[in-house]
Amino acid sequence: MKLTLSWLKEHLDTGASVETVAETLTKVGLEVEAVEDQAKVLAPYTIAYVVSAEQHPNADRLRVCMVDTGAGEPVQVVCGAPNARTGMKSVFSPPGTFIPGKGITLGVGTIRGVESRGMLCSAMELGLGEDHDGIIDLPADAPVGVAYAEWAHLDDPVIDFAVTPNRPDALGVHGVARDLAAANLGRFIDKPVAAVPGAFPCPTRVRLDFAADDARLCPAFALRLVRGVKNGPSPEWMQRRLKAIGLRPINALVDITNYMTFDQNRPLHVFDLAKVKGDLVVRRARDGEEVLALDGRTYRLDAGMVVITDDNGVESIAGVMGGEHSGCDENTTDVLIESALWDPLNIATTGRKLGVNTDARYRFERGVDPAFCLPGLEMATRMVLDLCGGEASGIELAGEIPASDKLIDFPYAEVERLTGLDLPVPEMKVILRELGFWVSGSDRYVKVAVPSWRPDVEGKADIVEEIVRIAGLDRVLSTPFPREEAIVAKPVLTLIQKRTRTAKRALAARGMVEAVTWSFIGKAEAERFGGGQPELALANPIAAELSDMRPSLLPGLLKASQRNADRGFTDTALFEVGQVFRGDKPEDQKIAASGVRRGLARAEAVGRHWTGAKAADLFDAKADAMAVLETLGVPTGGLQVVAGGPAWFHPGRSGTLQFGPKMVVGWFGELHPRALEALDVKGPAVGFELILDMLPPPKAKPTKVKPKLTLSDFQPIARDFAFVVDRSVAAGDLVKAAQAAERQLVSAVDVFDVYEGPGVPDGKKSVAIAVTLQPTEKTLTDVEIEAVANKIVAEAQKKTGATLR
Repeated sequence: MKLTLSWLKEHLDTGASVETVAETLTKVGLEVEAVEDQAKVLAPYTIAYVVSAEQHPNADRLRVCMVDTGAGEPVQVVCGAPNARTGMKSVFSPPGTFIPGKGITLGVGTIRGVESRGMLCSAMELGLGEDHDGIIDLPADAPVGVAYAEWAHLDDPVIDFAVTPNRPDALGVHGVARDLAAANLGRFIDKPVAAVPGAFPCPTRVRLDFAADDARLCPAFALRLVRGVKNGPSPEWMQRRLKAIGLRPINALVDITNYMTFDQNRPLHVFDLAKVKGDLVVRRARDGEEVLALDGRTYRLDAGMVVITDDNGVESIAGVMGGEHSGCDENTTDVLIESALWDPLNIATTGRKLGVNTDARYRFERGVDPAFCLPGLEMATRMVLDLCGGEASGIELAGEIPASDKLIDFPYAEVERLTGLDLPVPEMKVILRELGFWVSGSDRYVKVAVPSWRPDVEGKADIVEEIVRIAGLDRVLSTPFPREEAIVAKPVLTLIQKRTRTAKRALAARGMVEAVTWSFIGKAEAERFGGGQPELALANPIAAELSDMRPSLLPGLLKASQRNADRGFTDTALFEVGQVFRGDKPEDQKIAASGVRRGLARAEAVGRHWTGAKAADLFDAKADAMAVLETLGVPTGGLQVVAGGPAWFHPGRSGTLQFGPKMVVGWFGELHPRALEALDVKGPAVGFELILDMLPPPKAKPTKVKPKLTLSDFQPIARDFAFVVDRSVAAGDLVKAAQAAERQLVSAVDVFDVYEGPGVPDGKKSVAIAVTLQPTEKTLTDVEIEAVANKIVAEAQKKTGATLR
C-alpha cells in the first residue's frame, strides 16, 4: 500500500514529518518498507532557460547551448537532444549531481573538443518516466532558477508500507489516518458523507439471480446513473496522486473509481450506459462463457464465478475486473456507477483461477466495509458531478446491506493478563473509541461494539491486540522467568526436537548443505512418492504445482539439486530435516531427515581431483543414513538392512532400514529413473530418508558419563576366510554368522572381497571376510585359534550354506 504525505494530511490534521509518520506506522503494525522522497533526490535540479543553441563544430547530432540557470552567468552545456533549441525552458543539473535514471554522478566533461558544465535532462534521466527521446520541455511561464521538484509538485514524499491480511481497513488512506490519530499523531478528519439527491429514477434495474444458499455471493448491489457528464482528463491533483502510487491516469470517470479504491478502500465500477443493453443481472457464470476484460484479454469462465450481465451477455467479472465492451471513454455522456458487496472467498477463488490480480480483487477478498457501500456511492457521485458535471438519478439497490451487530463482552483486566501491560482504564477506553469501537459499561467490565470496517476482530484477544498496538509494544516490560538457584533446570527439548537438531549437525558434518523446500508439491509428484491422498490435497493452493502436502522430502531436494545443476553447480549434496505427511491425522505427520547426493559430491570430497574421482553411489547414501543413526545414539544391534526399497528407488540399487518387518525406519539408494523423469531431474542421483519419529528411543542411563575405557593387554589376531555361497546370499548374513560363532572373542568382521568368475561355479560367488579375535584373559594357542576358525566355518555353513573355498 502506498500513499503520499499530502494525501494523508487530507484525512489527518497533523504537522508531523514524514519520518515521524513512517515511524508511527511501523509502531502500530503497518510496517513501512520504503519512503520515496523525490524532493531530496531532485533537490539540485533547477529550471533553466536556453539562451542559445548552436550546432556543435565537430558533431552533427550535438548542440552547444548557453543556459541561464538563474544563478549568474550562462553556463555552456553540450546537448544531444533533438528538441534542444534557443528560447526553450528545461531542467538543468550542475556538475556533481547524481543522475538517478543512469546511476551516475555528473562531472565537468569535454565532448568532441567542447567543454560541458552540466546537463539538460530528460524524464528518464530524472527517473520520472521512460521518455528519453528529448529533454523536458517546460512551459514559457516556468520560473528560471526555481527548484524543479517544487515547481512540478514532486516534493510530496511517498510512503510504502505492508498491510497484513487481517487489516483490510488499512488499504485506504482514510483508515490509515484513523490508526495514526489513535496513536496521538494528529486529529482524525472524518467528514460525514452528504447524500446526493436523485433528480430522476435510475432507468437501469438490477436483479440478483441467485439460489437461496448463494445469496452470500452478492449481499447488496447499488447502482445509479449520472447523465450529461463530460468525460476527459482528471484534474492535475488527482493525476499526481495516482501517478505517485504507481497508477496510470486514464480519464476522469475511471480515475475517480481508482481514487476511491485507495482513498476509502471502496472499489467501484463504472459502465457506459450507451453500451449497456437492458437491465443488469448478477448471477453465477455459465461454464464456457467468455468476456473481453479491460486488460485486453479474453477470459473463459465457469460456474464457480460471479458475473454482471445484460442483454448483450457478460459485462464484468464481479469484484475482479470490468469488461471492455461497456467501459467508459472520452465519448461517454451517461455513466452508471456501481457499488457492490461480494463474497471474499469467491472473489479470491475467481481471481486465482483466472490469474488476475487487481486492486479491486485485493480488497474484496480481504473484506470491505459493508456499511460504506451506499456512502461510497454517494461520495463517488459527488466527485463525478464536481469534475464531470451532469445530473444524478436515485439509487437502485438490489439486496440489502448486512447489519454490523458484533458485540463483545470485555474485561479491561484481560489486557494485563495477556500482555503484562498495566494501562489506565481511561487510556484504554480512549484508544478503543479513537479506533471506532463503541464502548459501554463500568470501569472494569464493558461491552464493545466492533465497527463494520473491522471484520478481523472476533473476540477479547483481538481487542487486547488493538489496545496494545496503539499504546505501544515498547511499553511491555521484559520480565525474566524466576530462577531457583538451588534447582538445576530440567531439559526443555523433547526427544524429537533434540533428534532434529542432532541430525542436522550430523549431515552438515558430512559435507552436505541444508536446504529448506516447500511443504507442498504437485499431485503427480505426491503420488509418485507415496502420497496424493484426497485428504492431503490443499483446498486453496498458492500455485497449481503446489497442490498437495508432501509425503517425502526427496522431491523438493531433487528439484533443488536440479536447479543448482542448471546454474552450473552439478556436484551437490543437500539435506533437509522437516515434516512429511502420510494422512490428515496428527499421528500421520512425521519428522524426516533426508539427503540427496548428485554427481561427484561424496562425503570425502566434492568435484574432480587429479587422483581420480568417483560419482556418489548408494553406499554413500547408506553411509549418510548410518551416520545419522550413530550420531543420534540409536542402538543398531538389531538393525536390518533389506535389499530393495519403495517404488521411487531403483529396485536393484536400494535398501530398506528396519527393526523388524513392522518397524521400517528409512530407505537409501539410487533414485529410480522414472521418478527422476517425473520431477524433470537429470540423474543419476542417490539419497536416503529416515523417519526420526520411528527410531527407537535410547536406553535410559543413570548417568551420561562414558564407561571406563578397557584395553586388552593381549595381541589381537586376524584370520581371513573365503567362502563360496549362492549368488543370492547377502554378505551381511555371512558377517552375522561369523559374529555369532564366538561372541566373546570376535571383535570385528569386515568384508574385503567379492568375486564371481573363473574358478567359481555358475550361480555362486566368493565372499572373503576378515575376522579379528581379541583375547581378554590370555594369549590364544594355535589349537584354540583353530577351534574358533572351525566354529566360524561351521556357523557360516549352517546359516548360509557356505563352503570354505
